[in-house]
Amino acid sequence: MDISARTEYAVRAMLILAEASATASGPVSVESLALRQSLPRKFLETIAADLKNAGLLRSTRGARGGYALTREPRDISLGDVFRAVDGPLAEVRGLRPHETQYEGVAEHLPTVWVAVRASLRSVLDETSLADVLSGDLPERVAALAADPDAWRNR
Repeated sequence: MDISARTEYAVRAMLILAEASATASGPVSVESLALRQSLPRKFLETIAADLKNAGLLRSTRGARGGYALTREPRDISLGDVFRAVDGPLAEVRGLRPHETQYEGVAEHLPTVWVAVRASLRSVLDETSLADVLSGDLPERVAALAADPDAWRNR
């Protein structure tokens, strides 16, 4: 799986907004988001627009304007953020895994693609912004990350 810069930046920005939500500090400007995580401002503006269009952010205009989460950090999963900026979690040549179809020796490959998507969902949809912010990750995610082999390159 390749996590795009767009998705990584979106998650990092959303974590700042989750922290701001927890401290009730009000909207956060794109400039502040960019500075706090050393993100490219212009790129972040387009990402914020995608997050707003997906219903994850609301914007406020004016001198004290900026962006804020539309829901509590515990109610926004990483999967929500991934989908908002990059589309479906898993695709095979532009098709959803369950839409693929092969003949012969590859006949059962769609089942593998669906399992890969299910695996991604089990981590990304069960992990909220609040979980990442606190470091108190879901048990399944913590167990996967605790496996020493998970940290090894292959």
